[in-house]
Amino acid sequence: MDKEKDKDFIPAYLKLPKKSLREKMQSAEEILKNCILCPRNCKVDRTAGELGFCKTGDKLFIASWNPHFGEEKPLVGRHGSGTIFFTNCNLGCLFCQNWTISHLGEGGEVSFETLSEIMLTLQNYGCHNINFVTPTHQVPMILKSLEIAIDKGLKIPLVYNCGGYESVETLKILDGIIDIYMPDFKYSSPEAANKYSKAPDYPQAAKAAIKEMHRQVGDLIMDDKGVALRGLLVRHLVLPEGLAGTEEVVKFLVAEISPNTYTNIMAQYYPCYKAFEHPPIDRRIKDEEYRRAVKAAIDAGLKRLD
Repeated sequence: MDKEKDKDFIPAYLKLPKKSLREKMQSAEEILKNCILCPRNCKVDRTAGELGFCKTGDKLFIASWNPHFGEEKPLVGRHGSGTIFFTNCNLGCLFCQNWTISHLGEGGEVSFETLSEIMLTLQNYGCHNINFVTPTHQVPMILKSLEIAIDKGLKIPLVYNCGGYESVETLKILDGIIDIYMPDFKYSSPEAANKYSKAPDYPQAAKAAIKEMHRQVGDLIMDDKGVALRGLLVRHLVLPEGLAGTEEVVKFLVAEISPNTYTNIMAQYYPCYKAFEHPPIDRRIKDEEYRRAVKAAIDAGLKRLD
């Protein structure tokens, strides 16, 4: 397992010339005028008040922020992961556990300055990283806030914690900025992705996105205390009756990403939001379903299971 000394680690964004960061910010802002930030390609002018699937214009919206101790161990460490939950989402998951944020738009508008102060406050709390939760549709605004935070002394890794439904073009803008990518890989089946998240192209998009993420940051690297510094961490939520397509997901990770991909095969599914209207996702998973998923991951050759 790769390890580095924390004191020797410099986050990617601090190595990036200011001119390059400004160019990336401008590229992201330009996309808002004909939005193709994610694979939905709504092509609305968000700077003119037009709203696409994510129901978000060109302002920052945040639901909450705090040191989080419920994330994966490499992110939490001793002092927690500095999570910032962004309002709305580019997916339409019928079972979303944060549905009041993602579907109902819980949260409020904040300024770029305020988001930068939140990042610095979390750093001052001792958090090991800044964890952007559901950031995809707010990337341009996040980058503007990041520039302010860097000038004020931000110096801990950035985590891009997303649903996996990402545009490679947007990810390329983030190259040299994000240290840790943490995508979901929700489904291997277009039919399941369409039925439960309104995204039939999800498997194709997620595979391309995860390949690009790994190209940028590689396998997960930790310090000598086991705290993540840089790399890829993939989450896969096991669904009832194998609807997530775990076997194909783990085979893809081994064959096309890396056997050393740090992977969390998650057992915590429970019905939320509209899941009760759609059997079989109206129930928790069974022990045997979870054991079968973990066995598939081991049999496929994944070597780093959370």
